[in-house]
Parts: sequence; structure tokens; C-alpha cells
Amino acid sequence: GVGCGGGSLGDGMARRGAHVLGIDRADKALKVAQLHALEAGTQQIKYRMVSAEALAAEEPEAFDLVTCMEMLEHVPDPGSVVKACAKLVKPGGTVFFSTIKRSAKAFGVAILGAEYLLGMLPRGTHEYRKLIRPSELAAHNRAAGLEILQMRGMGYNPLTRRYSFGDDTTVNYMLASRRPTIQ
Repeated sequence: GVGCGGGSLGDGMARRGAHVLGIDRADKALKVAQLHALEAGTQQIKYRMVSAEALAAEEPEAFDLVTCMEMLEHVPDPGSVVKACAKLVKPGGTVFFSTIKRSAKAFGVAILGAEYLLGMLPRGTHEYRKLIRPSELAAHNRAAGLEILQMRGMGYNPLTRRYSFGDDTTVNYMLASRRPTIQ
């Protein structure tokens, strides 16, 4: 997983039999992920401190599946990360991205609500100008040679503490794309 953070997604995938490599540029997050994997006894998972671009240069077409979750809105050049993900995945492989849409509703929900009112995230976690519209993410995918498979909205209910998928892409959303077998 690109931008794996504390490793919760990678850990879940490894526990279901996947061989996982989690990468991040944040040393503290990687140490948390490594400690969690050690304490949980999770097999088939490794972590590295490396950028997506550097790993793509080292290991092109090495992965069946690449995930990049809730990370693109924190980097200076999201298009570069999308291209690296496209280079990392094997032909026919799938890439999953999730991020936050740049919109008034997202500002209210993700920034004011989650960071300032509910305290779910540290204040200042997100910068409004770095949020990414679905059309922009789709354009980055097409420029990287990826075929868009599906886009879905993601929601969170703070009362039930449950996440769900739906058609509403006005705040959080996920985009699935595939690297064609012939380019």
C-alpha cells in the first residue's frame, strides 16, 4: 500500500492471505505499523520507508494490486504518485485510490466537522486547496494510462462508527482503475 500510515489496511489484507508491502515516507507511521504487525503476529507483511516514485523505478510491474488510500491530498504532486502507482501495478492489475473532494460540503464535513468539531483528526490535517475533485483524479489516472473501472462515495456515521459506500462522491470517494494488458 502506498502511503500505508499505521498499516491497518495492509494488516487486514495480509491476514486474508495477501503478501503485502506497505510504504510510507513517515518514519513514525512505519514504526507504528511494524510494531502492530509484530504484536499481532501478522505474517506476509513488510514495510519500507520509500516514495512511490522511487519504488516504481526499482520494481516496475511488481504488484497485482496497489492501494493509495487517503494520501493524495497530502502530497505536493498527486499526478506523480498516480503515475508511480500505475507503473508499480502489473498489466491487468488494479489500483485503488481514496481521497477527499475539494468542495464546500467536504470543507464542512471533513475539515470543520472531523477536525474542529468532533476532534476525530488533529487540526490542520487537511488543507482545502490540496483536496482533489473526482474529475482531477480521473484525469491523473487517464494520463498515467489507467482505465477507470468505478468511482464510489464513502461515508462515515459518527454515531454508529460505521463506514459505507454509496453514490455520494461529494466528500470522501474511492476510484478503482486497471492497468490495461496491452498499451
